Amino acid sequence: MLYLMPVLLAYLIGSVSGSLLLGRLRNVDIRTQGSGNAGGTNAFRTQGLIFALGVIFIDIGKGALAVAIPSLMNIYPTEPMLVAACGFAAIIGHCYPLWHKFRGGKGAGTFIGVMLMLAPVYILPALLVWLTVLFISGYVGLATIIAVCALIPLVLIDSSSDYALKLLVFSAAVLIIFTHRENIRKLRSGTENRFERARFENWFKRPSDG
Repeated sequence: MLYLMPVLLAYLIGSVSGSLLLGRLRNVDIRTQGSGNAGGTNAFRTQGLIFALGVIFIDIGKGALAVAIPSLMNIYPTEPMLVAACGFAAIIGHCYPLWHKFRGGKGAGTFIGVMLMLAPVYILPALLVWLTVLFISGYVGLATIIAVCALIPLVLIDSSSDYALKLLVFSAAVLIIFTHRENIRKLRSGTENRFERARFENWFKRPSDG
């Protein structure tokens, strides 16, 4: 029971949605706009950059806070599996928030916060993969999926990463792929929204080029 307390608290913290929390200040629920998702991408598309940055800050912050819970509560603070479980619980909370009728985001932002605390060395490679895919394709969802999946072989071949971290990365990747299932469906049907301004081939086009 003592072991479960930090995990439950991590889930509840993860359930605090940045977009919905900030949305209340604007009297708006972004789940009724754009893609209907409560994540940073839809926040940017529907509410603008400043709002989206606030959402991302909160979502990353709660992931970072979640893995610190065992230390803050002094409950098995050095147990890798407990720390990893708290991180994963926060990601689940973000995707299926108790406070918001289990309709949340897709987990990537909170996963970044978790990894910043547990293994920041992997953030730069994942970011480079994400940017590369985004610049080539213009698809944010596809870039996120590939970047998260790219972490799996990196963690597996890294002898310094423990079993708990390997399990966390694999489980988070599976969950994030699942939460992006609608993006995958739209990619297959050719109806996925594309962030055209991010595509490398459009950087050198003049406005008159279309």
